[in-house]
Order: sequence, then structure tokens, then C-alpha cells
Amino acid sequence: MISNTSSRYLTPVLKKDQPDDTYKFQPLPSPSGTYPYRLALQEIIQDVTTEKTIFHMLGDTGSIGRPAFQHLVASEMARQYDVSEENRPQFLFHLGDVVYSFGEASRYYTQFFEPYDKYPGPIFAIAGNHDSDVNPNAATPYKSLDAFKAVFCDSESKEISFGGGVDRKSMVQPNIYWTLKAPLANIIGLHSNVPKFGVITPEQQKWFKEELIAADKERPNKALILCLHHAPYSADINHGSSIPMITLLEEIFEETGVRPDIVFSGHVHNYQRFTKEYKDGLKIPFIVAGAGGYDELHPVALKSDTRFTNESDLFEGLNLENYCGDKHGFLKIAIEKTSTGLILKGEYYTIPHEEKMDNTMQASLADEFELHL
Repeated sequence: MISNTSSRYLTPVLKKDQPDDTYKFQPLPSPSGTYPYRLALQEIIQDVTTEKTIFHMLGDTGSIGRPAFQHLVASEMARQYDVSEENRPQFLFHLGDVVYSFGEASRYYTQFFEPYDKYPGPIFAIAGNHDSDVNPNAATPYKSLDAFKAVFCDSESKEISFGGGVDRKSMVQPNIYWTLKAPLANIIGLHSNVPKFGVITPEQQKWFKEELIAADKERPNKALILCLHHAPYSADINHGSSIPMITLLEEIFEETGVRPDIVFSGHVHNYQRFTKEYKDGLKIPFIVAGAGGYDELHPVALKSDTRFTNESDLFEGLNLENYCGDKHGFLKIAIEKTSTGLILKGEYYTIPHEEKMDNTMQASLADEFELHL
């Protein structure tokens, strides 16, 4: 837990005087699957257990400057497969920004295929702002998410032409926004596009409302997990919180009468675990896990930094429970069926912030939490 005497903010913050960059919005590609864009985990992992769902989660893994960090994070996650089968992760869910800076196919080998060549499990993903952007100076013109769709949203699993020959075939996610249906969880993945604070189209909003309601009907037998790249709440010095994402989510939660059990995001290059207590007493964790490999990390803002404020009605009931802004890391999530219901356990691991790769560097447990659903 964090000391209340901290000189850093223990609430979300807003970064003052931010320009409007919604003009950067990029049109979405056509779906590769059929509405309502759902993929059952059993289609990818035939022998997946129905008693426990375990997976890794992280975002912002690509690196164009100092790639050692993304390799270390990937190797540490792979190491966690060397345990008993009942505690072994089943897959990785990526929270976006797989490739910097413009989602180009030519960047995928060094930023994704090579670092994750030895990762044993399937990798699912939602796209981040960098994955969705378009390089105006590209030698060969392309459209937003062309490469991402080829890697993650293919119509059939096959070898990828720009994969560098590694043994990882394309994933068959049905759309850029989609739902992964695991035995003990429905994981809804939104697409929040390119602008700094995110944009979600009306068509996607309609789909999202329908998916919330559908997932709610499967409770209490399944957890309802929401993932989006742009962090609604953050106390970091680079982005701060996203008013558009906060407003949109809370309006949809209110309209549908459905709130998720937990919300995960990336975009911010650190780890933050907020708890939001609603007026009816319900508490929901909002977790940022965007320290997956990009070399530049984002510390939490100092209270003395006049570029930020936490004075907003949007932050009512929110508290920063734990954070790490100076090390790269990843989440391991376990959902287990018990006699009293589902239990979701989260562990956040960090790696030493050194640019060397050897077998003596092992991840350290930096945070853990537990939800009884």
C-alpha cells in the first residue's frame, strides 16, 4: 500500500491545457468475422480448463529505441509457463501499442514477432493509438490497422508474410473491437483509436452496450472484464486521465445498468491500480498496465507540479491503491471457480530496470489484489 504522506498524487489527475487532436481519428477496417464479434477461447485452446482461467496482460510493448526491456518482459512471462499445469497461464491479452510509431508491417518483426517468438501461448490484442496511426511518409501507402488486422484479425490462422519466419501464425479475432469468451470470463475489448484521449465510434458504442448486457446475463458464472487502450483514470505526467473515456464509460454503465467487475487499460507507460467506489457501495478496480516494454516510463505526478490538477467531480470515489512508475512489468490474472463463487486474483510483476539479458534477472511481485465476484 502507498503511504498517505506521499508527495505524489493518490488520485487521478488531469493534465492542463491539452490541445484537441481528435482530427487524428482513423476510419476502422471492415470486420473479419460476423456480428457480434465474439471468439470462444476453446476455438484456440481446445483443452482449456473450465475450473480456472489464467492469463497474462500488458500493453505498450513495442520499442524503437531500447528493445532490451520488451525482450526481458516477454522472457519473464514465458518463464511463468514452467510451472504445474493448474497454475500455468493460458494466453496473453495485449492492451495495445504492439508496434511503434505508426503500426507499420515493417516494424512487426523487431517489435513483436522476435521478442515473443518463445512465448508459449496464444496472443490476443486490442489496438493502441500507435498501432492505429498511419505514417504519412511511408514508402508504400497503407490504411490504418492494415498490419494489426493481418496479425490479429485474420479470417483464418496462417503464416504472416512479414513475420520473419517465426512460428506464430495469425490470430482470428473477428473484429478490431470484440469479445473473448473464456470459460470463466467475458473479456470485452474496445477500440479507442488514435487521438490522445481516445475516440469510440457510435456504431461501436451500440455494440458495447449490447455486449455488456449479454455478458451480465452470464453472471455470476463468468467475470465481466473490460479492456480499452486509453486509460480512463491516470495520475501520470504524460497523459493524465481521459475525460472522453470516463464520460463515455460512465454514461453507458448508467444507461445499461451494467458495470464490469474490473477495467484494464494501457497507453500510460506505468502500472497503476485505482479503486472506484460508486455511490451504491460497489467497488471496481481500474488498472493501468502499460509498462510492457516501451523504454520511456511515466512516473506519477508530484502534487507540486502545477501542470496537473485533481479537482474534478469525475474523480469522486477514486483512490490510487498502488503504482509503479520506474520499472517495466506485466500482470498475471487468475479466475477460479470455488464453492462460494468466482475469485479473481491479480499479480503485477516487475523486472529490474537494467539493460542486460541473463538468466539471473527474475521478475519480482510488486502488487497483488483479490476480488470475490
